[in-house]
Amino acid sequence: MTDRHHLLVYGGTFAAVGDHGDISGVRGGGAPDGLFVRDARHLSRWQLTVDGAVPEALTPVTAGDSARCVLVPRGGRDEPPAYTLFREQAVGDGSFVESLRVTSNRPVDATVRLAVTADADFADQFELRADHRTYAKTGATRSRQVMAHGVEFAYRRGEWRSVTTVTSEPAPDAVEETGTGARRLVWALDLPPHGTAELVLRVLARPHGHRRAVRVPRSPGAAVRRLLAEEDAFARDVAFPAGWPELAAACARGLADLAALQVPATGPDGEELRVPAGGAPWFLTLLGRDALLTSLFTLPYRPEPAAATLAALAATQATARTAARDPVATPGKIVHEVRHGELAHFGQVPYGRYYGSVDATPLFLVLLGAYVERTGDTATARRLEPHARAAVGWMLDHGGLTSRGYLVYRADRGGLANQNWKDSPGAVCHADGTRPSGAVAAAGAQGYAYDALRRTAWLARAVWADETYALLLEQAAGDLRDRFQRDFWMPERSFPALALDGAGRQVNALASDAGHLLWSGLLDKEYGELVGRRLLEPDFFSGWGVRTLAAGQPAYHPLSYHRGSVWPHDNALIALGLARYGLHDEARTVAHGMIDAATAAGHRLPEVLAGYGRESHPEPVPYPHACDRESRAAAAPLALLTAVGGA
Repeated sequence: MTDRHHLLVYGGTFAAVGDHGDISGVRGGGAPDGLFVRDARHLSRWQLTVDGAVPEALTPVTAGDSARCVLVPRGGRDEPPAYTLFREQAVGDGSFVESLRVTSNRPVDATVRLAVTADADFADQFELRADHRTYAKTGATRSRQVMAHGVEFAYRRGEWRSVTTVTSEPAPDAVEETGTGARRLVWALDLPPHGTAELVLRVLARPHGHRRAVRVPRSPGAAVRRLLAEEDAFARDVAFPAGWPELAAACARGLADLAALQVPATGPDGEELRVPAGGAPWFLTLLGRDALLTSLFTLPYRPEPAAATLAALAATQATARTAARDPVATPGKIVHEVRHGELAHFGQVPYGRYYGSVDATPLFLVLLGAYVERTGDTATARRLEPHARAAVGWMLDHGGLTSRGYLVYRADRGGLANQNWKDSPGAVCHADGTRPSGAVAAAGAQGYAYDALRRTAWLARAVWADETYALLLEQAAGDLRDRFQRDFWMPERSFPALALDGAGRQVNALASDAGHLLWSGLLDKEYGELVGRRLLEPDFFSGWGVRTLAAGQPAYHPLSYHRGSVWPHDNALIALGLARYGLHDEARTVAHGMIDAATAAGHRLPEVLAGYGRESHPEPVPYPHACDRESRAAAAPLALLTAVGGA
């Protein structure tokens, strides 16, 4: 049996280690292990041996703010371990630090030969996905250089250069070649009777283009203290519900995770920012939609992520110049994904700055309006006025609101097939599983557009003093609402279609996206109440949350990413929408299901759960490929708190 992976996250850095604290350098199949910074693996091997053998785990890794385990040499009942190893690991900003404490269990002097085999393959994260793709890396070279206190691994491909440095205190007695390219750092540790020896290893990653000075923590404890200080600051002054301790615990856990998931970004004037990442391990970067929804959920409690996210997305907004290079990056559009890795740099994947999202642009406007309304920060509204007007222009012109009546998208060759939040292939489908053809108008995106137009009209009137523009946007919002209820509503099912295809035909799957329409306020009260109550019927509501696709339809699959699973952020939007339409009992039902699921997992909500019903599965079933930490899921308990209070 292979080790489980345990995740350590800090800012734009994460490490995934096994039960022994080792990194084996696996590729494909599941989430890879290693140390990752800016989409590249800076440690691909990190394996401990003692006296030439792999120790066994007396206590396997328990990962929290640090990873700790207790190891002993292999033996039996008649030969108790001669020594015990206490291993602790933590990550910092672009760094990894480990302490190894060896304690003798014998009454005589002893010498222990300890070795750590290290390597850095500098693989791009896209190379490590289980999608059977390969990428040519012509001219790439790797080198290893022994130094006084360790070893340096370097990678070069043209102008691209990345470096990983491994040092230790005390310095290794030797650095050996292994024949595989890795290097083995070796120490001979003298132990007095029942005595202890300790060494600290520090790994510094210097990825290409990363110019900020990085200080490696002196010990795992120092790294943890810094992270805990940031977690405390992130949760400061947030009032947790005293009458619902499980919700309070989920909110606290979520805020702690969000503190660790803040990644560096840059604002319009070059200012340094920290914004919510998508999630770890695969999306520890700026994802437009994810950062916007996370910021909306946290806005009543922590407005800082909203301000940073708005500035970072304004700085990466598409312009006429980006459109000349990329037909998806039409002017005014808000970025979907920003990557810093080698394959994005050389154009081998399209995600360096990727604009394949139909809904990030209206959500940008929704967040801007909500942020200014909440905080009164009219200076930000004025600063971002050109960006907001450009985003509205994109919705009306390039997005399709004027020409087609709706925001639409087409499958992007080489990019994403679906460009709404359900972006996996086949996620937008008919009840029988068939996929729509042509330009797709996804229901949820129309709700976001409606809300965006109304909120921007408010900004135009209240802050920009442009009454003419406000009236134009209000008229566009009202027309969109009328069209939507005419074209999307399925009277025979008393429910809105998931989408319209290129010919305007309804895509008739019953899907959770209808709950987003409640959040946006797009539906009339009568329709909204019908939809809200329908989402709580057993084919939709699993007992843990509302399924992305109602059970009983041929397209339903409880272990599909978007066709029957349960997503916390989806349910948070639904709960907010239910409360908006006065369906408070239904909102509480959704909130209780979600918080019960969080409680069963140590108060942390995963990215996504399987869709199996609670009546037959009394514990929530994990989705097999979910992100271990995800910003929208971490912020979901705060949205539930907004929806239902402490009830």
